[in-house]
Amino acid sequence: MEQRNLFFNSERLFEQLCTEDSLRTAFKAVKKNKGAAGIDGVSVEDFDANLDKELGLLQQEIKSWTYKPKPVPQVEIPKPGSDEKRKLGVPTVRDRTVQTTIKQLLEPILEPLFSNHSYGFRPGRNQQQAVEATCDFVKSGKEWCVDIDLSKFFDRVCHDRLMSRLAGVIADKRILRLIGMTLRSGIIHNGIVTATTEGTTQGIPLSPLLSNFVLDELDKRLEQRGFSFCRFADDLNAYVGSKKAAERLMANLTGFIEGKLKLKVNREKSKVAQSRFVKFLGMTIVSGTIAISAISLARAMTKVKDFSPLGTHLSLEQSIDEFNK
Repeated sequence: MEQRNLFFNSERLFEQLCTEDSLRTAFKAVKKNKGAAGIDGVSVEDFDANLDKELGLLQQEIKSWTYKPKPVPQVEIPKPGSDEKRKLGVPTVRDRTVQTTIKQLLEPILEPLFSNHSYGFRPGRNQQQAVEATCDFVKSGKEWCVDIDLSKFFDRVCHDRLMSRLAGVIADKRILRLIGMTLRSGIIHNGIVTATTEGTTQGIPLSPLLSNFVLDELDKRLEQRGFSFCRFADDLNAYVGSKKAAERLMANLTGFIEGKLKLKVNREKSKVAQSRFVKFLGMTIVSGTIAISAISLARAMTKVKDFSPLGTHLSLEQSIDEFNK
């Protein structure tokens, strides 16, 4: 479908958002994903117990523009294999319902625009497909990898660039206004509310779709130049036939990411190396074969040890259940 047609198909999204059926369908997805209560203390179960009333009120607030997203509490969780922390947001259930409705309306419009080399948080795509694609690149003789690590990507997304690009695809300015309100709703940590002037908080329903939209611009640049690459969320690996070509591509991509996209490349973690020395989604390509990376294997063995009967009061069956969660 042409982008022109997609644009005109997005003219009356707000009316679709305001229907009780759309909100109810979105809440079913929120309920399935579970999650903690937000700043208002209302749990998924509480919201569900008064669903008709809650959806009716939410519908009227959106229509009358009295709806206002609440600040998002942030929690920090350890990044696997790292001393760093990942910040996750926990919006209220009603805000998650609105965001999920917007996501369900936008996804059919944005998905056809995305690159076939993008695999993260997309319908019908997964990590296994991404790793298999990288393996095919290496088998074709492209053994040198440009491994790009984006520094605090979700915290650094430029709101102005994101909203400007969305306006080129989404005709309904009311939907754009709601997205802008969501991005600027603020975060709350230790009781202090901080305005959000950049970034798209991890953990909110809209974040994966918006992040893919932001980085699709990078995908398109690589596609236009005929490079072989795979991207899963903010993890990007590109494959070429020589070290010299890889170094040129690294310099080119770094300039584009920081100059055009207004993001930042983590130079300590990004590298140019042969594929067997690069970890992508926990895996490494060695001699054209997919293998679990040494770091991921060590982490898995530690988890097995933690859940083994020698280190826990659990039975073997219970340990297996816990390990498989």
